[in-house]
Amino acid sequence: MAKLCFYAITLIFLVTVPNSVHGIGVCHGRLGDNLPSPSDAVALYLSNNIASMRIYWPDQNILQALSGSNIQLILDVPRENLQSIASDPSAAHDWVQNNIVAFSGVSFRYIAVGNELIPEHPDLAQFILPAMQNIQGAINAAGLQSQIKVSTAVSGNALGQSYPPSAGAFASDSMGSIVQFLASNEAPLLFNVYPYFAYKGNSAQISLDYALFTSNSPVVHDGPFDYQNLFDAMVDAAYAALEKVGGSNVRIVVSESGWPSAGGFAASVDNARTYNQNLIGHVSQGTPRRPGSGIEAYIFAMFNEDQKDGEETERNFGLFYPNKQPVYPISFT
Repeated sequence: MAKLCFYAITLIFLVTVPNSVHGIGVCHGRLGDNLPSPSDAVALYLSNNIASMRIYWPDQNILQALSGSNIQLILDVPRENLQSIASDPSAAHDWVQNNIVAFSGVSFRYIAVGNELIPEHPDLAQFILPAMQNIQGAINAAGLQSQIKVSTAVSGNALGQSYPPSAGAFASDSMGSIVQFLASNEAPLLFNVYPYFAYKGNSAQISLDYALFTSNSPVVHDGPFDYQNLFDAMVDAAYAALEKVGGSNVRIVVSESGWPSAGGFAASVDNARTYNQNLIGHVSQGTPRRPGSGIEAYIFAMFNEDQKDGEETERNFGLFYPNKQPVYPISFT
């Protein structure tokens, strides 16, 4: 999960699932020793009309539980597999066969080749593009290229500049070749965006209302664009960065966003409920730079995870406690 400050994110693609909000999913982390079984977790998604899920490695039990559910899935290629897949097309073929083709009842949507490796892990970042290319080759060989798009998930730190939004630019030259790959395959860029961390890191200049979607008037004026919430500003900074490297037609999927309910600065049940419910309500509106384009976003996370590293807030991003009771009321319908 990204811990950042003015950055970018979101997108354009509508997931049509009856009785659920267009474009909203929830990430299903598994870093806990007290979490529900995969079948119980999937049942909870369905009972709450949650249309999409992201998982961070190919957990066979979760994939089996998802079969036939029609829940749209982002599946990550974990970093420990990255180098072998980048260097050996047959390793990519085996990974796709074992984790995708073998689960024909799962509605795979995106493959995220690595999570937040640019620029945080330069030793691994060099493998992202060749791994994406090899996974794409394996997807093509399986005849799934029209169903599944290959991408990578990056944090807001991938932007070297993000304010004002129109000045958005990538920090690393490697993003240019990745964006060209995405454009040539009509795939989105997956971006993790956290107004919470931007607010936490700069609360003297960022108001809580601006971070929570509750400002009554525009806060940032950027040429022809006015920004009433930080989320839109972060998303549009990413779009500006894409445009600068020839990715004007590449859409953005917000692959993580959320707010902690306990454990630290501005982390409260009320703030978490306000942010996430407003995010759900906001997704159909687009951003000032992409008006009218529905936003596909994934809330982090389904459950509080007691084994996550880092500050106490990291263990309190869940919408639900491990006993499946809601941390706060929230509606996806």
